[in-house]
Amino acid sequence: MTHEFKDIVHQANANQQKGFKSVLATVVFLEGSSYRKPGVRMLISENGKMVGAVSGGCVENEVKRQAESVFQNGNAKIITYDGRYRLGCEGILYILIEPFSVSDEFLNSFNNALESREKFKIGSYYIKEDQATGKFGSVVYFNNKSSFAFNDFIDLKSLEGLHVFSQTMKPSTKLLIIGGEHDAVKLCNMASSLGWEVDVVTSIKDPKLLSDFPGATSVSAQTPEIMDFNLDNETVVVLMTHNYAQDLQYLLKLASHTPRYIGILGSAKRRDQLQGDLFNYKDDLSEEFLSTIYSPAGLNIGAITPEEIALSIISEILTVVRETKPKSLRSISGKIHTP
Repeated sequence: MTHEFKDIVHQANANQQKGFKSVLATVVFLEGSSYRKPGVRMLISENGKMVGAVSGGCVENEVKRQAESVFQNGNAKIITYDGRYRLGCEGILYILIEPFSVSDEFLNSFNNALESREKFKIGSYYIKEDQATGKFGSVVYFNNKSSFAFNDFIDLKSLEGLHVFSQTMKPSTKLLIIGGEHDAVKLCNMASSLGWEVDVVTSIKDPKLLSDFPGATSVSAQTPEIMDFNLDNETVVVLMTHNYAQDLQYLLKLASHTPRYIGILGSAKRRDQLQGDLFNYKDDLSEEFLSTIYSPAGLNIGAITPEEIALSIISEILTVVRETKPKSLRSISGKIHTP
């Protein structure tokens, strides 16, 4: 969610630099089921460009049409979209459409939150009526207690008593890849396409450039001895050095941290050997740390190629981060997503 909102903010700022207005559409409530859930957003630019999505592509044109009045009169509005009779989604979407502008002060606070990997909140205030219009909309709240509305007419006091959809935006998932071979490039590319921040550590004996890893945030050449980990609760690690001794050294360094996930390439036999050697060098390993290790890394989806292996690893990471157990959706009865 955070990376999608970042794209929206950057596009809105680019629009302002060119003199174009922007309108933001946010799904704030759902009755029944739908392809996407409350909290998804889409930016509509005055020149017709759209960034983000509020559905699988079936609602966007209607939202764009409804946004015309917001461009004209500057008033926020609520619309409903009943997918039961059009899409078979069995749900009614309530969509807030509001003028969207960003100040320099907001951009500074927003960029600081992203760089510091701090979470922030968005409160979207609305009237639960189809075609309702008024002086309502969304407000962003940062950890430093500052808050910013997306349009000038919003008065925080006037929002009291309205319905509100509140959403906490966590830092984007950060993936630390340790290894610089062809399979690491594939994993980096796939993770970055999901909006993850990707840092790559390669061998000093075979250093690589940022251009070698499209989508990466950083690429550096280090050794386990000099590596200084900066991990938070939204960080996952994949060891893919193809070197047993290096994997063991990096694991020993990671033992003083507890990332959400540590994936290691290799066989089950290699995993057992690694675990045994870990205890030989460090006998006070915590159960919490050991529970973060997944080796061989990835879900069993029959992966063969580097791209497929990257997909299996990404899939496993998602199950860990989202705290869910993998299974075929065809085996599920009722709602796919739980609140």
